[in-house]
Amino acid sequence: MTFPEIVSVMQSAGSTVPVAEGHGCLCGALCVSDDYSLDRWLEELVPVEEGEGVADDVAQTMRLLYQDTVRALRGDDMDFQPFLPDDGVPLEQRTSALSQWCQGFLYGLGTARPLQPERMPKSIDEILLDFTNISRAEVDPSGNAEEDEEAYTEVVEYIRAATQLIHDELDAVRSDTDVAVEESDDDLDEDPESLH
Repeated sequence: MTFPEIVSVMQSAGSTVPVAEGHGCLCGALCVSDDYSLDRWLEELVPVEEGEGVADDVAQTMRLLYQDTVRALRGDDMDFQPFLPDDGVPLEQRTSALSQWCQGFLYGLGTARPLQPERMPKSIDEILLDFTNISRAEVDPSGNAEEDEEAYTEVVEYIRAATQLIHDELDAVRSDTDVAVEESDDDLDEDPESLH
């Protein structure tokens, strides 16, 4: 799967969520929830009429990205990568996607599972602050192109390693049922603020 292929699939499904933001949301959610499902992720990405589901071809394509992400983030090979445009895309667009990815990650981390803030490890506070700052990143048009490319590469590598670290640091949180705030049936029926 390539980034443009996923863009095309999501656009065909009527999604207004940027692909990078959607992938960031998935990664943030997987960091706090062991049972964050494909269906729940698709609910964030694809608008559907009541009583209808996501088209089979869309669901199948997104399932591949979902499975690849779960496997990379939870595997032992440390080969996780944020899903971003390739290097042939102009830096401004890649930087925008990187910012969107961080926005999505913070959204997924904060909404996939209600957690008591005091149970979140302090070790990830600085990383989350960095992600917040990166979510506002822009390219200075008057900057040095070579230096900007190097900086972008370094930030992507930081996000890759930091996401893996956050996932590992939250292992106890994902397996500890006591940290979740109980949701009533009424809460589950309400549509919280979502990506779209």
